[in-house]
Amino acid sequence: MSKSLKRVRAALEAAGLTPQITETALARTAQDAADAVGCTVDQIGKSIVFQGQTSGRAVLFVTAGGSRVDPAKATALAGEELGKADATLIRAQTGFAIGGVSPVGHLSPIQSFFDKRLLDFDVIWAAAGTPHHVFAADPAELAKICDAQISDFT
Repeated sequence: MSKSLKRVRAALEAAGLTPQITETALARTAQDAADAVGCTVDQIGKSIVFQGQTSGRAVLFVTAGGSRVDPAKATALAGEELGKADATLIRAQTGFAIGGVSPVGHLSPIQSFFDKRLLDFDVIWAAAGTPHHVFAADPAELAKICDAQISDFT
């Protein structure tokens, strides 16, 4: 088991959850992940990371799989201009490689926002630290664990 996957499992367990982690074939898209676990694309909680242009820090947006983050709304929420985060920044601040960024288990605290659309579901799926693993969670519980602000940013 990879260090990243272990870190996600430990974060979920520390929050009092019994993680349901599923191995999948490489899921390059939210639709791939949805097909792998048998859910709708919007039940996939995508972790989208931007870089604050003033702070230089990573900012996480967990969004429904079929949605796109609106840059203007995201910037307003973050309180600073946002730009593309590169793989080096993402790995350094979250501990995850692109394609496997989990909403939990980061190496460093990260400012997080959670798509209110995800609350429409009883269960959502999110990356578990690798491009081949996802976990199921109650979206309201996951937002709490992430210490994320539930918002409209799509």
